[in-house]
Amino acid sequence: MKRIRKDELYGNLGTFLKAKGIELKEGSYSQRIQKTCGLLTDAINLSESGLERAKQEIDRKLEQMRQVIHEKTAPKQSAPPAAAKPKAAKKKQPAPKAATKPAPDRPRNSRKGR
Repeated sequence: MKRIRKDELYGNLGTFLKAKGIELKEGSYSQRIQKTCGLLTDAINLSESGLERAKQEIDRKLEQMRQVIHEKTAPKQSAPPAAAKPKAAKKKQPAPKAATKPAPDRPRNSRKGR
């Protein structure tokens, strides 16, 4: 919104009243009305600038809130399978048997001749 000049509100009020048949002449009443219009103009301009700052702050906080909601509700990325599964408890292995003969070496591919 554009700022209102000090004399703009008083001039518009004078034009409005003149259209209704009332003319503001120089005097104590018109001076008081002019001062009041000046105060009203200041109040309007200050409140407008305050509202603009409040709007900017609300927009900033709203964007932060949207970002947090997005992060909390976004689908989780899948982790690598090794890291995703917890390690199972280790089972105890039986103790090795004592004094066994080693197996004779066999060829690995025993189907060659068949």
